[in-house]
Amino acid sequence: MGVSVVSPPEPASPVPTRSPRRSLAALAALVTLVAIGTAALLDLRTPEPVAADAPPGQFSAGRADEHVRVVAAGTHVAGSPANERVRAYLETTLRGLGLETEVQDTVAEEAGQLSGAAAGATLARVRNVVARLPGTDPTGRVFLVAHYDSVQSGPGGNDDAVGTSAILEVARALSSGERPRNDIVFVLTDAEEACLCGASAFASGHPLAAEGGVVINLEARGSTGPVIMFETSRDNAGLVDVFGRAAPHAIGTSFAVEVYRLLPNDTDFTAFLDRGFTGLNSAYLDGSAIYHTPLDTPANVDRGSLQQHGANTLALAREFGATDLADLRASGDATYFPVPGALVRYPGWLTWPLALLAVVAVGLLGWSTRRRRGVSWSRLGAGFGLALLPIVVAPVLAQLFWLAVTTIRPGYAELLDPYRPLWYRLAVLALAATVLLGWYALLRRRVGAHALAFGGLGWLAVLGVLLAVLTPGGAYLATLPALAGAVGSLVALALRPGDPWSVVATTGGAAVGVLILLPTVMLLFPALGMAMGGVAALFAVLLGLGALPVLDLLHPAPPAPDPLPPTPPAPGPPHPAPATLGLPHPPPATLGLPHPASAALGLAHPPPDAPRPGSGGTGRAGRATDALPTLVAAAAALALAGTGLVVDRFDATHPVPTHLMYALDTSSGTARWLSHESDPRPWTARYVDSPTSTWADFPGLGDEEMLAGPAATASLPAPALTVLADQTSGDQRTLRLRLTPQRQVRLASLHVAASTARVSQATVAGRTVPVDVVDTGGPWSFGLVFHAPPADGIEIELVLSPRGGPVSLRAMDASDGLSALPGFQPRPAGVGVVGSHSSEMVAVAHTYSY
Repeated sequence: MGVSVVSPPEPASPVPTRSPRRSLAALAALVTLVAIGTAALLDLRTPEPVAADAPPGQFSAGRADEHVRVVAAGTHVAGSPANERVRAYLETTLRGLGLETEVQDTVAEEAGQLSGAAAGATLARVRNVVARLPGTDPTGRVFLVAHYDSVQSGPGGNDDAVGTSAILEVARALSSGERPRNDIVFVLTDAEEACLCGASAFASGHPLAAEGGVVINLEARGSTGPVIMFETSRDNAGLVDVFGRAAPHAIGTSFAVEVYRLLPNDTDFTAFLDRGFTGLNSAYLDGSAIYHTPLDTPANVDRGSLQQHGANTLALAREFGATDLADLRASGDATYFPVPGALVRYPGWLTWPLALLAVVAVGLLGWSTRRRRGVSWSRLGAGFGLALLPIVVAPVLAQLFWLAVTTIRPGYAELLDPYRPLWYRLAVLALAATVLLGWYALLRRRVGAHALAFGGLGWLAVLGVLLAVLTPGGAYLATLPALAGAVGSLVALALRPGDPWSVVATTGGAAVGVLILLPTVMLLFPALGMAMGGVAALFAVLLGLGALPVLDLLHPAPPAPDPLPPTPPAPGPPHPAPATLGLPHPPPATLGLPHPASAALGLAHPPPDAPRPGSGGTGRAGRATDALPTLVAAAAALALAGTGLVVDRFDATHPVPTHLMYALDTSSGTARWLSHESDPRPWTARYVDSPTSTWADFPGLGDEEMLAGPAATASLPAPALTVLADQTSGDQRTLRLRLTPQRQVRLASLHVAASTARVSQATVAGRTVPVDVVDTGGPWSFGLVFHAPPADGIEIELVLSPRGGPVSLRAMDASDGLSALPGFQPRPAGVGVVGSHSSEMVAVAHTYSY
């Protein structure tokens, strides 16, 4: 440690000065980054809808919208008369185009793991509409897939009348032009909402699917926003190349694909992947507040999103239709992401070389910073360690922010996103900016701008390596900004102080981060919802860390120091004069007592690029100037959050979501209201008040804990369970049964009590279904859920081992609609139905013993 001598009292600090040159540099850099960010965001906009009078070979949202209005005219859950009307319309439309059209009418098992209620098997009777446009010289088949059924709680205008209608319009455009080389198969599936059973039936049992092919699946989980290609099959490099060059509005990221592979979510695409198909899965996600609700009507469909879905699908169908599909096989995944006007893509094998190159580049930056700017290794290490603070703090504060908002407005807890989420999203970004700017203002003069910039890029490089291990397709999010930022800073350090090209170099490095991370941040909000806004805040901070050299231009350079009396020289080599971003900076000196922050870090001297006491930059006026950006960001965060609370109020057109269902046990003659709301809204609290589990009495609903309350007994019949045959051989008993609903229902279930028998084999509607023969200790040894049961019932054969005495079987069915039930009061204006597969359900159960 150098010799310390008490300095004279610190003079009054003048206001830090900003030279015209520095101000011009700051303005130029910020304008450049804003322009790049604006271009990146504008590229995410949906295209203008094309009118119905467009040329016949073009996709028209105006023409497709006519189909949307028919398909989503009302709720049409699988198996309902309304769904049959939709199926007939689809079949008639495709036949009218001259296509080979058929209806695949069969029973299929669940694909994926959606229901969770059966404790054994989930099936459905499905009626898929399938049409084919024969190719001229096929090398394979291209399948365009969407589901035409809706949930029971809404008409499915976006999910998935848009996908279905887009395929009808694509079929019209393709059939009106030259025939493609490959077969194009249009698959409109049934019972996707229930169990993905329609897609499972086609992929596993239809002759056209026997040899596999390329699948393009169309989905929606919102009502607006860009269509994102969010899922692919493995080894997707060839598919992504076609997508990038053919789709007119190609938006997709390999990061989304990696994340989706880790999630338990499923779509129809899952059934095709399970059968070895290749392909792409696309959806738009914003506006999810109306997802699966009565508000998902044709009026709430964004025609721009419809246009993008259809235009991309038509272009991809033509490109895949003309391609030798055998050439698409690749031995790896691609890394890809959107930039204005293009989809950047490169082979996945470059992930590790680029990640390691970024680490090396940041390491060279540290060495060059020490050599050219005299920043010690210990100070660089401090910058790296301290750069972790905003990475951790900003996401945590974002999550706490949303916890506070949902405390003020509890109805948000039932929504994927608020109805008008923009203000809250901007508040999260302002909060992340507050953390980053406050952190930088606090430490810039203590640790030094160079050390903090090195630390920020260092963490980007480290995260790039971690992502390369965990989600290789997402490593680019940290690797490329780290690499570009390090190269830009190395160039700036190589130039003489004051050279304007140093600002160009650092701005260019930051621009790569803006180009990559800003669209990611904006896409993460609708993808994950405000409940996970901390993820968007994390990537916003990473963007800021990559732009720290430009951020430093927002802070004025301290004025030249006043002359000071001589001080004894400290041992060791003198500090070289540093510069920040290549701009002049006053030379440092060692004087007086050690700087508090330096002492805390175990460092002898203040940072070479920080002003010394008395220079004016660390005085009260300097600290106030440094704090100004932080204060502005904090004020913006508060104002935006307040605006969100004012603007996004629940009302008749934006109702607070509520969940309620009715369960009747005809064996005991009792009934109850049920709700999965953990903190029930006032309307729901009129019906439910205490927690309960439905697993023992209504196993078809699953084992989710709900709130319950007593209900009047409705005059509703339970499903009938008839014994068709009963045979005993040794210790095994074979029961052949028919389960027949006595009213219009959308599902029926049957469960065998574990205390009375164990099931070893089961056949449902002629299909052998898997049986879990492991005794889990629960109340049921076997169960099945059957969606869209036929009116004449379901035949079930069980081979079981009785435990002595009669076998107890619990039969249940479920319909929809609470309005006719005794004691039910209609929801007032401003109170709506939550998007749930059990909303408004009426379940009736009975126990049979044979």
